[in-house]
Amino acid sequence: MNLGFELHQLVFLVLYSVAIFVLAIFGLHKFFLLHIYNSCKKRTVKNPPKPASWPLVTVQLPIYNEKYVLKRLIRSIISFDYPKDKLNIQVLDDSTDSTSKLAERIVRFLTDKGFNIEYIRRSNRGGFKAGALEYGLKKSVAEYIAIFDADFVPNPDFLKKTLPYLLQPGIGMVQTRWGHINREYSLLTRLQAILLDAHFLIEHLARHRTGKFFNFNGTAGIWRRQAIIDAGGWQHDTLTEDLDLSYRAQLAGWEFVFLPDVVSPAELPIEINSYKNQQHRWAKGSVQTALKLMPRIWKSDFPFSIRLEALIHLSNNFAYLLMIIPSLFIIPILKFQLEMNWKWPLLVYIFVFFSATLSIIAYYVTAIEDSLGKKWPHILYVPVLMSLGIGLSINNGRAALEALFGYRSEFKRTPKFCIEGKSGTWKRKGYRSSKNYLYLIEFIFAVYFSYGLVYFFIKGLYFSLPFFLLFQFGFLYLSLSSLTIPKN
Repeated sequence: MNLGFELHQLVFLVLYSVAIFVLAIFGLHKFFLLHIYNSCKKRTVKNPPKPASWPLVTVQLPIYNEKYVLKRLIRSIISFDYPKDKLNIQVLDDSTDSTSKLAERIVRFLTDKGFNIEYIRRSNRGGFKAGALEYGLKKSVAEYIAIFDADFVPNPDFLKKTLPYLLQPGIGMVQTRWGHINREYSLLTRLQAILLDAHFLIEHLARHRTGKFFNFNGTAGIWRRQAIIDAGGWQHDTLTEDLDLSYRAQLAGWEFVFLPDVVSPAELPIEINSYKNQQHRWAKGSVQTALKLMPRIWKSDFPFSIRLEALIHLSNNFAYLLMIIPSLFIIPILKFQLEMNWKWPLLVYIFVFFSATLSIIAYYVTAIEDSLGKKWPHILYVPVLMSLGIGLSINNGRAALEALFGYRSEFKRTPKFCIEGKSGTWKRKGYRSSKNYLYLIEFIFAVYFSYGLVYFFIKGLYFSLPFFLLFQFGFLYLSLSSLTIPKN
């Protein structure tokens, strides 16, 4: 039967169909996580007893050019409600600016005040954060290691709430939930807060309480030293050393605990290029970790359901790469189907697309309600969240490609500016995340979807307009926001 295909149309259709169906699978996986989350979120968890004597703990603070937030970080650590003689603090400094002198001065002052705090500096930045953590671990004698990035402000009771769980046999790591001290600063921070709330509340809680793999998030957690050693130690062949170590430790037989009710406040990135660099690092590192560990996970003795979920978890960032394909081909395919009056496949695509879309809507609506205790008016951010995810497809798709082709890049840390609440500015402060050519590509995509919006409105294909608006806004928001880099 001659369906009137030309070769290029057939190629477009096949690529588009494969991408859409795989994206739908990722969407169904979100439904799955949401289902197990709802089934176990009200399950009571027994609190372990407090120890008769609190053990020695080392708190590692890896820093790199953090002059605006260093005092805030260290002030929160020395305020821990924990025996002073059992608290060892390591300031692991790889800085190349005035942060180093500030850190040395603070450490000297606190040492004179009787705190067990060390200033540790390496001769080079080899291995970046993973290298610093490994270097500090060798200088510590503590069995329990807490880690905080410079943007965190942990509460005084952090150690007393987390350590009792870690003292239980077989527990290798305890992760707390991130809070957001500048959630209301801007549209970007509000969106990030919802995304992170969904990641921690839904994904971490669902995976932890159903015995699946989940990961340490690089900060606001505490490790048992032996779990790090059994996993092979900190390694820096990926940009997500935390994800890599997490999976290796769980493969070695250690169990993790997630505490959703213990919240560790932190500062969210407030500038779009910093956020894009952070997302690039996370996406690239997760793909690198997937390539590194997937064969080992598949060959392990864990039940099939656990191995499968772990593989999907590690491959999630391929969705960004796949999103680029329908972004490129949706207009010519819709045009072709209009010309052919080819209804059935078009309805199939609509169904598949809606299945993925509805899963995302349900996912974030649940995260909003359970994290904030209310839906309104925060539910209005859900379409914008979807647009942001679409807009990030080029930035994070590029990260996935770099990982696939083995392109190495340095660890780019996210600048922090000591912004809390709705106030404060970063425009006259140092540290800038450079923009790259991707904003031009994002703008071209925004123009492309603007054309599609107008064209299909004229043609009366009204069902497609909401999706074109999502794509148009996402690419336009990221591209134009990327230009707003004020001079120091």
